[in-house]
Amino acid sequence: MQEQHDITIAPRPQPASRPARQESNGGPRFHVYTESSLDKIPQIERLSAAERFNMQVVANVLPFRVNPYVLDQLIDWDNIPADPIFQLTFPQTGMLDPADFERMAELIKAKADRKLIKATADDIRLGLNPHPAGQQALNVPTLDGEPVSGMQHKYRETVLFFPTQGQTCHAYCTFCFRWAQFVGIQDLKFASTDAAQLHAYLAAHPQVSDILFTGGDPLVMKTRHLAAYLLPLLEDEYRHVQTIRIGSKALSYWPYRFTTDPDADALLELCERLVKGGKHVALMAHYNHWHELETSAAQDAIRRVRDTGVVIRGQGPLIAHINDDAEVWARLWRKEVQLGIVPYYMFVERDTGARRYFEVPLVKAWEIYRQALSQVSGLARTARGPSMSAGPGKVEVQGVTEIGGEKVFVLRFIQGRNSDWVQRPFFARFDPTATWLNHLKPAFGDEHFFFEEEYESMATGRIPTPVGASALSH
Repeated sequence: MQEQHDITIAPRPQPASRPARQESNGGPRFHVYTESSLDKIPQIERLSAAERFNMQVVANVLPFRVNPYVLDQLIDWDNIPADPIFQLTFPQTGMLDPADFERMAELIKAKADRKLIKATADDIRLGLNPHPAGQQALNVPTLDGEPVSGMQHKYRETVLFFPTQGQTCHAYCTFCFRWAQFVGIQDLKFASTDAAQLHAYLAAHPQVSDILFTGGDPLVMKTRHLAAYLLPLLEDEYRHVQTIRIGSKALSYWPYRFTTDPDADALLELCERLVKGGKHVALMAHYNHWHELETSAAQDAIRRVRDTGVVIRGQGPLIAHINDDAEVWARLWRKEVQLGIVPYYMFVERDTGARRYFEVPLVKAWEIYRQALSQVSGLARTARGPSMSAGPGKVEVQGVTEIGGEKVFVLRFIQGRNSDWVQRPFFARFDPTATWLNHLKPAFGDEHFFFEEEYESMATGRIPTPVGASALSH
């Protein structure tokens, strides 16, 4: 059995349309700058002392990590601070509540003890809704009556797995809704090294068709670790697991993972083996701006991934300061289609972390989505949104209209904790300032949305969530 899981790497043929891979010792070497080395970034010298200090304050609370590829090839340093990739990766003052910012700034100015700074940072972090949408309370599954660490099972067909080796990223996004994974508070982390437990859970749940490896970024880990989780899924007892998804921003933040890194070929060989073994392999690529697709390194990586039979799907949130513009989204989707990527989701910025800096009113998000969609061909209209990944499920804003003299949002579930909620339209009173589902009130004088009573019962434990109920095996 073990022999079946070993990977033997043969030299990959290089199509004429793709340049041959550089030897691993000839490609860029990965290294990062973090909060402790922020002032060592060469380009930062052009910023004022006050700007650098403000960055340091925020980076002591929210995670910061960047690498030379992002610095040298993605950020336009002549357009600071407006450059979208700069906003995407570097801390900004407005990402913290002003009172929290001043609280941290005073400690740093006073050169306070690091333990006090960390304790204060942790206190601020706990007020930033570190695990939105019931991730810890409702999404953790059980096996033989015990919670399964490093796993979430919110929707019937899809399990999320957080491999410990992939709980970091090549660079961090400032808006990240999984920021709590990276700040060193162990109780906030989802992570597991227990491949056997993952496989046992999947074997016991034949209704699961999709496994999503997420993080962090699973493609930070070495290919041999990824293979230990994935290759057993080719065995017959996992034939119900039809799709393997890998959530990653490596195509944007470190495309050399697929081209010149030491085990880049091993990663592509693994992907080919899974595809030839009958699995649909989807790389869920996180894209926030069309500029991430413009470099030759990124396009080389995309070609290599597609050559394995893997399908790349592009998704990301609509966020202020970065992509809250219909032209940006239209250009992003057109470029994705040109490169063979399937536009998949436009998300609404989640209610966590630095959301106060990034959130966009739902009505504006819908208008941007509609205007962007009107500019692209049908092949780019596969992108769904704007979608809120809220506690009850993925809720899409379908539009704004007037019914019976009342102006309303038209909403529907794309996914739901109860699959019976999916595709059921419902209506909320129009609110031009609302940025999240819990800001909305039912329309037409209704007291509750149709799903609220059942969801409240799930949240309080009065009834089991459907993924944990016996109905799942029906």
